[in-house]
Amino acid sequence: MTDTEIRSATELPALRTDVELVTDDHLTLVGELAEPLDRPARGTIVTLHPLPTAHGFMDSHVLKKAAARLPALADIAVLRFNFRSVTSPRGTSEGTFGDGVSEGFDLRAAVTEVVDRGLPTPWLVGWSFGTEVTLKHALEHVEAGTVAGVVLLSPPLHRTSDDELARWAAVDVPVVALVPEHDDFLQPDAAAERFAVAPNVRVVPVAGAKHLWVGERYVRIVLDAVADLVVPGAAPLPTHWPV
Repeated sequence: MTDTEIRSATELPALRTDVELVTDDHLTLVGELAEPLDRPARGTIVTLHPLPTAHGFMDSHVLKKAAARLPALADIAVLRFNFRSVTSPRGTSEGTFGDGVSEGFDLRAAVTEVVDRGLPTPWLVGWSFGTEVTLKHALEHVEAGTVAGVVLLSPPLHRTSDDELARWAAVDVPVVALVPEHDDFLQPDAAAERFAVAPNVRVVPVAGAKHLWVGERYVRIVLDAVADLVVPGAAPLPTHWPV
């Protein structure tokens, strides 16, 4: 047996199931659940993808790589889905773009899916626009005990008001913002200022990174951070896989 390096296109073994999520406003969203192949999940993440009008979808690269690697490397189940109106190779979700407002129904449907399947209480992993949906709409799930924590990747805070941010000051689950040093929209110093109204949010600057986390080095930083939050001790993730 030899080890091969895990590269950008590597897809490790997992149980992959196509799912359909039905929202409270009667739309069907398409998605995929990736679970550990031969053992129970020790953690779960629900991913919320970047801006649909800027080509964000469930296959946006960091989220696709999370689903390709984390079930095998960290026993983490990964639910990805297309927000309303969004198309990917998996299919097209019904509805029209809601600018972060009606997408709250999409988030609720995803959390409900995980709860109904009896998976470990999920963490939400939002990226860019996905962080806006999280910050606007996830408090109901945190307060209901159906979300274990939140990871915010490249939060632009375009659609999130200071009042909405301040509501997060009272939560008792971990909230971690990974902010690229060279982000196009919100860099670490500015992020620290905006999140000051919710001082429990941990702002983590990532040296050298940009908004889109391009490059295997930065993907590994993100996936290591997510894995270690969801399943403490899981990071650093292996960089090679036996074949």
